[in-house]
Amino acid sequence: MRLCIYGGSFNPPHVGHAAAVRAAQREAKLDEVLIIPAAMPPHKVLASGSPDAAERFHLCELAFGAMPGVTVSDMELRREGKSYTVDTVRALRAENPETELCLLVGTDMLRTFDEWCAFQEILNSVTLLATARDDDELAAVREHAARLERDYGAHVEVIETPPLPLSSTQIRRLLPERHGAEFLAPKVYARVIQKQLYGAKPSLDWLREESYPFLQPRRVAHVWGCEHEARSLAVRWGADEFDAAEAGILHDITKKLTPADQLLLSEKYGIINDTNELANSKLFHAKTGAALSRDLFGVPEEIESAIRWHTTAHENMTLLEQIIYLADYIEPTRDFPGVERLRALAYEDLRAAMILGLEMGLEEIRAEGRKPHENSVRALEWFRREVQS
Repeated sequence: MRLCIYGGSFNPPHVGHAAAVRAAQREAKLDEVLIIPAAMPPHKVLASGSPDAAERFHLCELAFGAMPGVTVSDMELRREGKSYTVDTVRALRAENPETELCLLVGTDMLRTFDEWCAFQEILNSVTLLATARDDDELAAVREHAARLERDYGAHVEVIETPPLPLSSTQIRRLLPERHGAEFLAPKVYARVIQKQLYGAKPSLDWLREESYPFLQPRRVAHVWGCEHEARSLAVRWGADEFDAAEAGILHDITKKLTPADQLLLSEKYGIINDTNELANSKLFHAKTGAALSRDLFGVPEEIESAIRWHTTAHENMTLLEQIIYLADYIEPTRDFPGVERLRALAYEDLRAAMILGLEMGLEEIRAEGRKPHENSVRALEWFRREVQS
């Protein structure tokens, strides 16, 4: 039986890691692969802002858990101190005395292998399976393999099917720029976004794909329109257009829920609804949508707040809050008396547009015999004072 150890920081685990495992399974005829994330890598310092060992272990479970013949082990997390490979090899050798141990390593590990703690003992105990990130590295892998065999009597098998040419470092750089989703397993990417790991911001394509199933089909056109109107307004007024798009995509995520389900969600997230909101269930979705967006997609406070206030508005609104309020009101599918005037004003004078939008909204509510929310009334008063001052 061939048991392969694949260790590392996995910060984060990506499709290149999975490709390396599949290649090794195929070419080295492995019976079992142990993925062993390091609690404290001995040869490098984890990048600033990296998740802790428990979180990286969970990401590995998401990345590799469904692969046949692969097990994610926490043995190095349970051990105190630095995660030396020799300790792992000793433990597995003691548990599996009749099993052939293999160690899957990449080019960088192979190049510096003779700097590892007790490297000769490791070489005497395992077969190295050496992989390259791309064809250009394959020659270097063969060169280092030959050196270890010549100088230390190592047994090295070169895995000639290269995994994808990328590294965790490159992916960490992409994630804050709303890129990199294609390099992570879907469940890994969802977790990274949900927990805002590595400063990640969601790809807008991914966010639409994940959030649109929450909508009634007829509402998708409105949400699409709100997203693109918000981006246009953000460009016009100097806000972050991608944050505006994110808020636009998510602003109605709980809109289709029944009042009973809205109340259940309010209870789940500790949301307190006032008397006016309880009398007008159409207002529930702003608060619940903000809370669900934070929970599922890890939205930062400024985006959560823009979703929270897109129905009633409030005093002293941020720029992004004003943009989402107006984008929801004037997006291209909206058709009501005065909308063209409001659309034009939104690109000429934002505060004047807020005043007009609030006036129109309050007039409609009163015409329907409903009591306006006090936050909307106070918001209108606040904007009027700001314009006059």
